[in-house]
Amino acid sequence: MNLKHHKTLTEEKWSQFPFYKQIIMIANEINRAKSWIIKGDSEEVKNCYEKALELIDLTVAVLANKKVLREILRFRELLAQEYINNQKNAEVNKKLFFVLLSLNKDSYNLLAK
Repeated sequence: MNLKHHKTLTEEKWSQFPFYKQIIMIANEINRAKSWIIKGDSEEVKNCYEKALELIDLTVAVLANKKVLREILRFRELLAQEYINNQKNAEVNKKLFFVLLSLNKDSYNLLAK
């Protein structure tokens, strides 16, 4: 997989992280996007979304639990829609963050407080 933002990250390296940590790392990018939305820098928001999309693609490539595959791909679709949306919205970003966390109870319990 050819990555733009995570050049040193490989599928093998990514697969060593448990699923809940993968979700947390994707969520961190979405959380960073929120900060850029507040600052009004839509280019940086797009960069954060691109990074999150790359990490999602890595997750899909190494996903052992096929039951969650459909949900993570649907989430990817929602994030991609927000990526191409010209008006970045903090409320939509927040919903995306919580939807992502809801894909794994351990991730949710760690970050959704």
